[in-house]
Amino acid sequence: MSATLLLLRHGQIKANRQRRWHGSTDSALTLKGRIQAGLTSRDLRKNADIKAVYTSPLQRCRHTGSLACAHLPHTSTVVNGLAEMSIGDWEGKKFTQLNDEHRLIDRCNADLTWRPPNGESLGEVAERMANSLRTISARHDAADTVLVVSHGAAMAIALATLLDRDPRQWGKYHFHNCSLTELSLVNAPSLGRFNDCSHLGMFG
Repeated sequence: MSATLLLLRHGQIKANRQRRWHGSTDSALTLKGRIQAGLTSRDLRKNADIKAVYTSPLQRCRHTGSLACAHLPHTSTVVNGLAEMSIGDWEGKKFTQLNDEHRLIDRCNADLTWRPPNGESLGEVAERMANSLRTISARHDAADTVLVVSHGAAMAIALATLLDRDPRQWGKYHFHNCSLTELSLVNAPSLGRFNDCSHLGMFG
C-alpha cells in the first residue's frame, strides 16, 4: 500500500507578502490566503477524490485544509512532523537579512547538523518530513489520493530528501501559496504535477 500524496502549501500569510521567514511562528491567513484556499476547494471538488487530509499543526495549514476540504465528510489529522522549519531566534527576519547577515542557507547546506539559535537543523527537518510522508502514504491503498497541507521550506526539504537523496538540494523546489504537487512513494519516489497554480487564476 502506498497512496498518492497531493501536497498543498498553505495560503498566503502576511509574512509571505513581506518576504519574512515564519517557520514555527503561528500566523493567520490573509484575505488572499483564504480566497486561495477557497479556489483550491473548488478545484479539488471537481478533480480529486480525496480519501484523507493531513495537516501541519500550525494554524495557516489547518485553516487552509479546512477551507480547501470543506466539501469532504472527513476531518483532517494533524501531524506534528509536517510543521515548517523553525529558525528559532531568527524567526520574523526578512530573507535578505537572513542570507546577507546570517548566511542561513549557506550554513544549513554546509552542515546538516547546524542549527540557527534555538532552531532546527536541515537534517532534522529532512528526517521528520520524509518519515511523516512515508508514514502517511503507507496508511492508505495505492489507488487512494490523500491531501497533505504543509509549508514551502519543509516540503522543499522533503522532496530533496526523497527524490534527490540530499536535503541540500531543497533550493530546486519552490512552492507558491496553495499550489498543488503530486508525489508518489511507490518504488522509487516520483513527482507528477509540480507547483500547479492553474486553479488560482489571478490569485496565484
